Amino acid sequence: MKLIHKLLNLVLPLITLLAICLILPFLSIFRFVHWIFRYLFPENLKGKVVLITGASSGIGEHLAYEYAQKGAYLGLVARREDNLREVADRAAQLGSPDVLVIRADVSKVDQCKQFIDVVVNHFGRLDHLVCNAGIGVHCAFEDAPNVTNFVQDVNFWGSIYPTYFAIPYLKRFKGKIVVTASVAGWMIQPRGSVYCASKAALIQFYDNLRVELAPNVSITIVSPGFVDSELTRGKLLTKRGEVEVDPVIRNMVHGMPIESTVECAKAIVAAASRGDKYITEPWWYNVFYPSRILCPEVVDWSCRLVHSVMPKTP
Repeated sequence: MKLIHKLLNLVLPLITLLAICLILPFLSIFRFVHWIFRYLFPENLKGKVVLITGASSGIGEHLAYEYAQKGAYLGLVARREDNLREVADRAAQLGSPDVLVIRADVSKVDQCKQFIDVVVNHFGRLDHLVCNAGIGVHCAFEDAPNVTNFVQDVNFWGSIYPTYFAIPYLKRFKGKIVVTASVAGWMIQPRGSVYCASKAALIQFYDNLRVELAPNVSITIVSPGFVDSELTRGKLLTKRGEVEVDPVIRNMVHGMPIESTVECAKAIVAAASRGDKYITEPWWYNVFYPSRILCPEVVDWSCRLVHSVMPKTP
C-alpha cells in the first residue's frame, strides 16, 4: 500500500496536468458558448414565486425589489416585521403581483418549515429559494466563546433548514436555490474566524448539494465582498449576544471600495436567471482566490500584518 501511494504521488500530478492542458481549450470554448446562450435566453421570472430570507434590509431587501421589477410573486421572511412591511409595500409598487410578509427566525427549524409551508400553500408553488439571512461577528476566536453557536445557527443552519423543507417543491417546478455566502468563505479575514467558518461551510454544503439535486434544481452561490449593508456599516454580533453597531469596525470599513446594494442585487438576480453556479460581487475579488493557492505564504504574511495593525475592538 505504501508503494501504491508513492506511485500515485509521482504519477497522478503529471497525468492531471496533462489532462488539464488537453481539456482546457475545449472546455473554455464550451463555457463561452454556453454563457452566451444563457445570457441571451435567461429565465423569465414573471409569475414565478420567490422566497427571500433576510429580506428586511441590505442585499435581501434589494433582491426583493429586483425580483419585483421582473414580475415575480414574493414571500419575504425576516425577524423585523415593520421593516418587512415597508419592503413589501415598495416591492408591490415596483411590480410584484402579490407580496407575502412572514415574521420568522431562520435559526429555528420549526419556523423554517412553517414559512416554507405558508408560501407554498399561499402561492401553490415555489420557484426560487433565496437564502440570504446572515449575521456578522468580528473578534478574535478566543474572545467569542458565547456567540459561535449562534452565528452558525443563523449563517449556516439558517440556510440549511429552509433548503431541506423547500427541496420537494423546488424539484417539482425545476426551481433554483440562491444562497448568500461571502468572499470570507475562501479568503483569510483577521478576527473573522467564526464568520469565515460559517460562510465556508455554506459554500462546501451547497457545492455538494448541487450534485445531489442536478438536474432538477440548480444552485447559485453568491460571494459578496464589501457591499453596502448593515454589516459593512458596523452592525455586528457582540460578545453579549446582541447585535449592535461597532464604531471601530464602521470606521475601518469607511473609505474602502464598497459596491452599492442595488448593483449587487441586479447582478445576483441576473446570475440566478442565467443559472450561473457562482457569482462574486464585486467581480475583482476573484483575483484573490488563485493567490491563496499560488502564494499562500504571502497571503498569510499579509493577513498577519493587517491583524497586527488593526485597532482593538471593545
